Amino acid sequence: MSTEHVLDDRPRADARARIRESANKVPEVTVYFWIIKVLTTGMGETASDFLAHLLGPIPAVGLGGLAFTASLVLQFAVRRYVAWIYWTAVVMVSVFGTMAADVLHVGLGVPYTLSTPLFLIALTAVFVLWYASERTLSIHSIRTRRRESFYWAAVLATFALGTAAGDLTATIGLGYLGSVVLFAVAICVPAVAHRARLLGAVTAFWTAYVITRPLGASLADWMALPGTRGGLDWGLGPVTLAWTVAILALVGYLAASRQDVRTA
Repeated sequence: MSTEHVLDDRPRADARARIRESANKVPEVTVYFWIIKVLTTGMGETASDFLAHLLGPIPAVGLGGLAFTASLVLQFAVRRYVAWIYWTAVVMVSVFGTMAADVLHVGLGVPYTLSTPLFLIALTAVFVLWYASERTLSIHSIRTRRRESFYWAAVLATFALGTAAGDLTATIGLGYLGSVVLFAVAICVPAVAHRARLLGAVTAFWTAYVITRPLGASLADWMALPGTRGGLDWGLGPVTLAWTVAILALVGYLAASRQDVRTA
């Protein structure tokens, strides 16, 4: 089965009858998509740590879980892509996904060398089940409840995987700034490979999607954490607030301009 077939989001004649008509539930992939995605990853990283210090780990996880659940309920309730609803869900997935990865490491003592491959296996399992059920992994065909469920399961798994991978590189000698450089270079690889026709569009997209998590998280940690940990010591609260303002501004622009909505 070719990668192009996996990418093709045009339902075949028999599939059209089975797919209930509704608008695509996710935005078009534009430069704004990638900018906001990186911002949400960094904001989720620092917000998770900030809440854990402010409220304590257990109340923070409980609050994060409630917000995560509420945002997904709202996302599933609407019949089309709505910028502020979609990106609120992504932010909550980022915060809760970070907490889930941190609970494994801090709460249960699972090393990053183990949690990273475990989350990779979980993400692979989601993709295998998704493709076995829908015969596509295209984000341009998220028009049914089942496909949307697979999509958000994959998103949550990518955030958890990216968190563990980013923390792994930061703790094995690279530090946060070194991790930023590493993942900034790494995220260019699938784009270049796809342009050179060495990598299919779907594989390139999901590879880059995973890498945005450690890239944004490493950058936010570098800005927020003290110099003794290799950071700039701007503080978790200020960095979380600044990145939140940037996300709100960009999502507000997209909601008004609708540049991330397919018109065809």
